[in-house]
Amino acid sequence: MKKYITVFIISFVLLACNETKKEGIIEVAASFKSLEVEIEGMTCEIGCARLIESKLSKVDGVTYSKVSFEAKKGQFTYDENKLSKENLIAKINGIAGGDLYKVIKSTDLKKIIEEIK
Repeated sequence: MKKYITVFIISFVLLACNETKKEGIIEVAASFKSLEVEIEGMTCEIGCARLIESKLSKVDGVTYSKVSFEAKKGQFTYDENKLSKENLIAKINGIAGGDLYKVIKSTDLKKIIEEIK
């Protein structure tokens, strides 16, 4: 009898521990958008283009950052739940104290919706 009770208790504990509680967890859908911007004020590839690319890649919500000095354009993919298009443009305009770079035109490239589970 003790054997059956022990097996029952061990089984109950193992099953109870394997249940995943989802209290307080909210599933959020990430909504990714891609934006292409024309940037005025870049004077060199290494100093300017890479600086903008590097700074934007560290912004929370930006998942892709690529700047072309030759084209004077940058392409960025961001989660619009964390960052707006206007905020992204303001981040570019604010690099180096806001005196060097200016976004003169922006174009939405595509919208990708991905559910995070």
